[in-house]
Amino acid sequence: ALRDPALRTAARKLIALAGPGLPPAPPREEARTGFGPLHSLRRDKKAISHHYDVGNDFYELVLGPSMVYSCAYWDDGPDAALEDAQRAKLDLVCRKLALRPGQRLLDVGCGWGSMVLHAAREYGVRAVGVTLSEEQAAYARKRIADAGLTDQVEIRVQDYREVPDGPYDAISSIGMAEHVGSVRYAEYTAILHRLLRPGGRLLNHQIARRPQPDEEAYHVDEFIDRYVFPDGELAPVGRTVTQLEEAGFEVRDVEAIREHYALTLRSWVANLERSWPRAMRLTSPGRARVWRLYMAACALSFERNRIGVNQILAVRTPESGTSGLPLRARDWRG
Repeated sequence: ALRDPALRTAARKLIALAGPGLPPAPPREEARTGFGPLHSLRRDKKAISHHYDVGNDFYELVLGPSMVYSCAYWDDGPDAALEDAQRAKLDLVCRKLALRPGQRLLDVGCGWGSMVLHAAREYGVRAVGVTLSEEQAAYARKRIADAGLTDQVEIRVQDYREVPDGPYDAISSIGMAEHVGSVRYAEYTAILHRLLRPGGRLLNHQIARRPQPDEEAYHVDEFIDRYVFPDGELAPVGRTVTQLEEAGFEVRDVEAIREHYALTLRSWVANLERSWPRAMRLTSPGRARVWRLYMAACALSFERNRIGVNQILAVRTPESGTSGLPLRARDWRG
């Protein structure tokens, strides 16, 4: 019967009437975070875990010894080593914040602890770093213990909305605000303002997109949203400045470092390709390809001015109007 042409034709028609079969299962590299209100505490934790909990060994391979996952500062030129450029960026942030021994620093989205380690070791501050990534926190705590700084630095698995113990003398937010989202950004700036003492400084280091004629039409790139940074959003730098001011901050300096990020990304891609077989073993061939594609594409986007990155220095200026900044622009030691 199975060899009967008429019967086989009838069977094919019957299958066609049933419609297409079930879609294939999504690849495991695709984010599974689309449950619950956008930028709720639970959903944000899932989104962060998707991007950052992919193996500390994998990130060591890509980022190098600095373990800094944000734009480096190539003040010695493009031929400098990535490690030196990342150290220069961390030091630049510390100088802009005018950190001094004994001050309290909050690092929002602390990653693997590089900023709090540098600030504690080089500037003598007491630092708290918060992250939603369990893997980052474990790695950062080990680094702090190995450096003998457990009495100076605390790492918490904690959302910025749940930090209870202000005021801080200074706050750094480096490459974290892209995860906040437009629906939460006013809340984000208000919370940072509340956590900062009068006269304290905030350094907000954030990727920015170009403004659009119709801002309502903006949508996150589908590939980035599904495979890289679920629920992430970019805003024009002018909008970020406005929202900081609306929260009560006085914005004192904006430094655009777009070209620096292109150099940083190309260094990360080179690190990944240099150890490609090991990278695929440490995570998965699919995720390694996703990371290579997204970093290479972002390098081009920064080079061609499709996106940028800015360091915004803001002060919670007290009613007296005394900002505490030097008269000379960019003399961050004041």
